[in-house]
Amino acid sequence: MSHVTHLAPHATEHGPVDRSAPRHHVRPAAGNWCNDPNGPLFHDGRYHLFFQHNPHAAVWGHIHWGHASSADLVHWTDHGIALAPSPDLPDRLGAWSGCAVVEDGVPTAVYTGMDREDGIGSVMVARAVDPGVGRFEALPRPVVPGPPPGLDLLAFRDPYVFTYEGRRWALIGAGHRGRGPRPDVLVYRIGDSGLDQPWQYAGSLLDAEHPALTRHAMPAEAWECPALIPLGGDRWMLILSLWLDGVTYTATYLTGTLCTRGEGLRFEPDGTGGLLDHGRDFYAPTALVEADRTLVWGWSWESRTEEASVAAGWAGCLTYPRELGLHPDGTVRHAFARELLGLRGRELSPGDGLPPAYELQVDVRVQAPDAEVTVRLGPAVALVINPTRGTLTLDRSAAPASTPRPYLRTATVTAPGPCTPTGTLRVLVDGPLVEAVWAEHTALTEKVYPAPEGEWSVEVTQSAAEVAARGWEHA
Repeated sequence: MSHVTHLAPHATEHGPVDRSAPRHHVRPAAGNWCNDPNGPLFHDGRYHLFFQHNPHAAVWGHIHWGHASSADLVHWTDHGIALAPSPDLPDRLGAWSGCAVVEDGVPTAVYTGMDREDGIGSVMVARAVDPGVGRFEALPRPVVPGPPPGLDLLAFRDPYVFTYEGRRWALIGAGHRGRGPRPDVLVYRIGDSGLDQPWQYAGSLLDAEHPALTRHAMPAEAWECPALIPLGGDRWMLILSLWLDGVTYTATYLTGTLCTRGEGLRFEPDGTGGLLDHGRDFYAPTALVEADRTLVWGWSWESRTEEASVAAGWAGCLTYPRELGLHPDGTVRHAFARELLGLRGRELSPGDGLPPAYELQVDVRVQAPDAEVTVRLGPAVALVINPTRGTLTLDRSAAPASTPRPYLRTATVTAPGPCTPTGTLRVLVDGPLVEAVWAEHTALTEKVYPAPEGEWSVEVTQSAAEVAARGWEHA
């Protein structure tokens, strides 16, 4: 087994590093297609991260589960295919997204088995067959064979297992056919006898017509990859990925409370919510809930054409892990996983050339109203912070996206954040993937081709501010 980025097709032994490919992000070592992160686990001293993978081509299809593991969230080992479709089981057309848990000491995948062409799946369970979780073996019968009777659905997929008040439950993303978009999250009760026993349908998690959902989780025909994160006390965060007209286009969140209602479970939004990431290359986030934090990974798709991805031999990767929680004032906290400090190597100063992978940190203190600070990643990409207006803008005018999917992009994207006189911008760049977090409140992820290259700089471009900037190469 080798480090996943050593196996990835981004460099030759004697040739230069290919800046168009990530070096440190998880993606299939053999190349080809990667999409949703699935089932992060911590087991026997290692993090295990699974992901949707087509081992045959750099386009979506023939979906398997790929697998990488790490002891430190920095150095990843690729393990190849963990879960493959079987021609004799209800996953014969693909092992689609889901989650993973450890049950009776055995890592267990809970996933969408697909044997139809219309996006309606079943819920399958697969057990690890070895201590290193090298491979899952699916049980022959699904625990949920399909949608509940009487529901006319256009989507039924992406199970997510969690515990509430000592009982295990599961969410499944869904969408109803009929007049107008009617996305839904369905709830299932899991019995005490184990994950592998049939689950019981327990209704809908929330009302799609709630005003908070109308503001923060629409438009959508289906909500994919639902996840629930405990925030402490009785407060929870519900993460939804919005699917519309066959397009996967953004991920959003809402905060609120959970309560039992009859035999089911309901989520009551408290009005807070919004985009989880304001860039255009972040989707289908999934969570690993630990004792003192929650780690979240997303899927970063491509801003180049499918033909360019096929020519390169790969498409898609996972984002860096982020810690997601709450600030003391109740607002959402975004921060890169603390372990990523271990990537830091040689220090960089403004004016230095950009290596293929690096981190920049810019501390800003406003000295006059409407101050603006611009961080340039070479001549093609800029990040502009206006702390008193509470905005972070990515300007990629000189490196426009070459594909219209998932939708046509503007040359700039602006993320709202807190209005504050001080803050820190952290920017982690790995080849074409730019991930920025401002003041631990606002996240923005974009893939930029060609990857940023040249010198980096920081300047106050409007009004007055005090700025301190430093950087580190990620070797």
